[in-house]
Amino acid sequence: MTLGGPEHQGSVPGLSPEEARSLAGRHGLAQVGVRPPLPRYLGDLWRHRHFLVTMSAADSVARHQNNYLGQFWALLSPLLLGVAYFLIFGLLLPVRGNVENFVAFLIIGLFTFLFMSAGFNYAAKSLVSNTALVRSLRFPRAVLPISTVLAELLASVPAFSILLVLALATGERPGWKWLLFPVAIALVATMSMGLGLITARLVHGARDLANLVPLTTRMLRYVSGIFFPVAFFAEQLADRLDAPLLVDVLSLQPIAVSLTMVRETLLGEFPLTWQTWAFSGGWSLLFLVLGLVLFWRGEATYGRG
Repeated sequence: MTLGGPEHQGSVPGLSPEEARSLAGRHGLAQVGVRPPLPRYLGDLWRHRHFLVTMSAADSVARHQNNYLGQFWALLSPLLLGVAYFLIFGLLLPVRGNVENFVAFLIIGLFTFLFMSAGFNYAAKSLVSNTALVRSLRFPRAVLPISTVLAELLASVPAFSILLVLALATGERPGWKWLLFPVAIALVATMSMGLGLITARLVHGARDLANLVPLTTRMLRYVSGIFFPVAFFAEQLADRLDAPLLVDVLSLQPIAVSLTMVRETLLGEFPLTWQTWAFSGGWSLLFLVLGLVLFWRGEATYGRG
């Protein structure tokens, strides 16, 4: 029997395939292009946490490095967009419903949605945009979409900080529930990571889907209650259509309930409700788990083709 036979292909000359695998295992070697078990994959992801944080910080700084105002655009851009939307939806169109502090209501919803949408839009392209990195280095590929969302979170810190100033300037008074504001943002970031993992896997499998992500984001922007109290208008729509279930469907969909959760932390006219936090936390956990599992199942295919 020769060493060139099928039973010896891929093994070290003089060793059987089983002996070669045992030797590789003793020296910490692993076969490339193979999906590891999920627990090992998650452990590997944790061991690369410093790499993940470094990539996030570098990406956050690089977002505006070619602009004259640099990182100041991370604050100026959402503020200018907020002014434009206030002129349209606060003054020209009667959409404020029963909201008293509409300025803070609008800015909180807008800044939060901008963070979420930018996070999973960038994450959707994180694999196809870093093909060379995926092919040259061995690391859990989930680092790429997760680091993209974390980079967007770091870039959004100035905008989230200004929310507190705007809330004070528009008459809100700090209370103990303001302490839940970082918790709400963390839940929003968790949901964005899950969505980013899902969209990254889908776009890698079918590149044309990248063109649908911005369209989906645009549709969510106008149905998630950024510019209007979603429950108020959902009730009116449900009455016209005689569909009372529509109120819960529109109010408790993932994006809308997340915006409501953030507003409850800063706006006095929005008391904390366990339903909002339960649904928002549930959506965040669901998307994160679903995203991790779906992304992990395609781990062995990334960088090919």
